[in-house]
Amino acid sequence: MGIRSAVFASRYDAATRRIEETELGRRRAALLAGLAGSVFDVGAGTGANLPHFPPSCTVTAVEPDPHMRRRLEEKVASGAPNAAVTVSAGSAEALPAADGTVDAVVFTLVLCTVPDQPAALAEARRALKPGGRLLFLEHIRGTGRHAKAQDLLRPLWSFGAQGCQINRDTPAAIAAAGFAADVQEQFVLEPAWLPVNPFVLGTAVKPC
Repeated sequence: MGIRSAVFASRYDAATRRIEETELGRRRAALLAGLAGSVFDVGAGTGANLPHFPPSCTVTAVEPDPHMRRRLEEKVASGAPNAAVTVSAGSAEALPAADGTVDAVVFTLVLCTVPDQPAALAEARRALKPGGRLLFLEHIRGTGRHAKAQDLLRPLWSFGAQGCQINRDTPAAIAAAGFAADVQEQFVLEPAWLPVNPFVLGTAVKPC
């Protein structure tokens, strides 16, 4: 697992560079624009969100994988972020935050991978202030034949992609966790048959 994790982390930026430049980067920027205050970037990976956080944020970038985290720390040290960023080795299921103290929690391409999705969402809800926002950009379960194909491919995909689950109904899970969710965009990456399609982008609010 350690060797596979190290190889995955070493290739991640190169493997995702094109799609970040053409599709995901602009969506990350739109999602994170206007954020202020205490922000937790959960499952921050190698730091794809770093350039998009506005200076009005104080960001805690949480990344449990040591190989991903090393690359994240290098980007923070290089001055990539516009905001003040602290890197944490915490996990989505155990955020280093007191109850009701965080203005926003960000999940981008991570709720597919967390071992316990309901626990991660419950933890975000615990940490957020009343009225605080959960921001998400995730790939989710499709419909019809596409969903059935995702079910069949899930074990192999999970093995090759560090535990990524391609068939999670994440919007339903966010609502079940007690958030008022708003899916602002649903989109697909070409070609449409890619197992990771479709994607959703949106925000959810912790009730006051």
